[in-house]
Amino acid sequence: MSEQNYNLAFVFPGQGSQSVGMVSAMAAAFPQVRQTFEQAADALGFDLWNLVESGPEADLNRTENTQPAMLAAGVAFWRVWRDNSKIRPAWMAGHSLGEYTALVCSGAIAFEDALKLVVARGRLMQEAVPVGVGAMAAILGLQDHQVVNACLDVANGEVVAAANFNAPGQVVIAGDTAAVDRAIDALKALGAKRALKLPVSVPSHCLLMEDAADKLNEILQGINVEMPDVTLIHNADVKSHGSPEVIRNALKEQLFNPVRWVETIKFMHEQGVSGFVECGPGKVLTGLNKRIAPDAAHFSIFDPDSLNTVLEQLHGYPQGHK
Repeated sequence: MSEQNYNLAFVFPGQGSQSVGMVSAMAAAFPQVRQTFEQAADALGFDLWNLVESGPEADLNRTENTQPAMLAAGVAFWRVWRDNSKIRPAWMAGHSLGEYTALVCSGAIAFEDALKLVVARGRLMQEAVPVGVGAMAAILGLQDHQVVNACLDVANGEVVAAANFNAPGQVVIAGDTAAVDRAIDALKALGAKRALKLPVSVPSHCLLMEDAADKLNEILQGINVEMPDVTLIHNADVKSHGSPEVIRNALKEQLFNPVRWVETIKFMHEQGVSGFVECGPGKVLTGLNKRIAPDAAHFSIFDPDSLNTVLEQLHGYPQGHK
């Protein structure tokens, strides 16, 4: 029988962690991975497995492909964990797209429904802002309020704002390309250690995504949503929700509001979470989480060796109480 551990949170990565071959090692060791991608192919009507295994990288990096690929990978790795450990987290969260993975793994949304949602999400995001019109940039070495205020100062009627609060001193901004360029110059003048445009085709989590969010909401209304079987913290408001309609609204709001990742990790840590497990390709969130909650334990599951390490380290991991 599985045991829920109230000291443990599983978190799921989003776009930016993808790479060709990202599930190869796990798939060679665990049949659940290939089975998950076969399920995805049936739901989507195209061979997601071949894209993830063989690329080309440019196609994998197209947002309408990246989103279902990362969702399937995160769900596959969770299924491997579920079948190899009795330990269950009492908390979940996902970074941007990863929130959809968390909703599947918590039992709130069926995998097939989530796949169709994220494909539509990616398409709507790209349609909302033509390539070149919008941009995103990573800003390192400044405080959050400096980034927020600088964006307000240089907007001049265009959109530019903080899109991801990823870690202390690491904020991503998004908006109209010209406004992002102005913000980069202003933030460099304020002493940013780095202000660098990101190689993305869509300016996520800013007001340019409002139209896409409205269209996504129409699709969300036709999706069955259940109450998650763990406490799931949403990006947009750093809260958990049990009502299907409020969960749908949180996913709509997420598309054009910033990802409040620092607050999310801090909140769970303050509630007693002392161990965070990143479940999915890459180790991006683990690096961020260590900076946000340095006194917590941080783990990542991205290949068989890392899975075995986490299984060993969490064996006998102290059980919290609700």
